[in-house]
Amino acid sequence: MKSLITKRAITLSGRHTSVSLEDAFWKGLKEIAAGAEIAVSDLIAIIDAERQDTNLSSAIRLFVLGVYRDHISASGLPMQRKEASRGL
Repeated sequence: MKSLITKRAITLSGRHTSVSLEDAFWKGLKEIAAGAEIAVSDLIAIIDAERQDTNLSSAIRLFVLGVYRDHISASGLPMQRKEASRGL
């Protein structure tokens, strides 16, 4: 499965920058922002303010991955998949 990278221009703290992410990460970011009832730009500003020693695109990817990993851990999905694959 090939994921296209999309570059989007954003403004953070009055400065213009661009972020390049795979479409799946843009979609995940939008879903997370909608669930938190905030704008995507506000969520990116939060991620930007909290990031350490990494570029913004990487920080966004790690944030989205972390949210989905936390969700999966909370719902127990990996264990359910393992049990299903063993016929339990």
